[in-house]
Amino acid sequence: MYRIVAKKEVAPAVKSLTIDAPLLAKKARPGQFIIIRIGEEGERIPLTIAGLDVQQGTITTIFLEVGKTTKQLGCLNEGDAISDLAGPLGNPTEIKNYGSVVCVGGGVGVAPLYLVAKALKDAGNEVISIIGGRTKELLIFEDEMQQASDELYIATDDGSKGHHGFVTDVLQELIAKQKIDRVLAVGPTVMMRAVAKVTKNHNIKTIVSLNPIMVDGTGMCGACRVTVGGETKFTCVDGPEFDAHLVDFEELMNRQRTYITEEKVALERCGRCRH
Repeated sequence: MYRIVAKKEVAPAVKSLTIDAPLLAKKARPGQFIIIRIGEEGERIPLTIAGLDVQQGTITTIFLEVGKTTKQLGCLNEGDAISDLAGPLGNPTEIKNYGSVVCVGGGVGVAPLYLVAKALKDAGNEVISIIGGRTKELLIFEDEMQQASDELYIATDDGSKGHHGFVTDVLQELIAKQKIDRVLAVGPTVMMRAVAKVTKNHNIKTIVSLNPIMVDGTGMCGACRVTVGGETKFTCVDGPEFDAHLVDFEELMNRQRTYITEEKVALERCGRCRH
């Protein structure tokens, strides 16, 4: 059992849980993820790692309450425990001194991007970050990204804060005025696809962190398969980060919609806070 030591709401329907997991905290690196199961009859779901504290032996994960399990997870409080936690899983982000790096985050994808941006800055890169959300209320980790970046830009769909528009608008403006050596993007698939289209036109190496359907997280089930450069890859063991210009985003988005009907039925049947 893994005890929850802290909980807070960072935005509407977005929760942060800090979990006691000393071995995981010691091993985890930016870009990796975990898989949790709330109870013996619960499903396994992947979650990003948004914070590490080796001294306290804790990890922090942030998630949007959107389906059955994430809503049940959001009902847990400090002192409660989850049954299973596996990780760190996936390959960590490749951290080098690339020069000028733009980190683009959307929605809850900003949280794991923080650890990546911080590591890139510590490696000597000029880190320029762009974070976005539908409204200013849905922006997360603004202060953290400010600290991890040399420059921070904000975009909101409704114009309630920062640029009125998309993160890709800001990215295009940056590319037009300065040399960018590398771009990393974490967020909704449609956002990462849009970032890839922008950077491909300028031949800028771009890395995205994919979020397909996933079950075991160790490469055995094949549920997380994606096509990258015409080859089948398993996101859990080959990723989760891939060259954005090689990813078949259309296939990925179609696969993400495979169980929409079943997910809705499960949410309706489960009740708000049963696990």
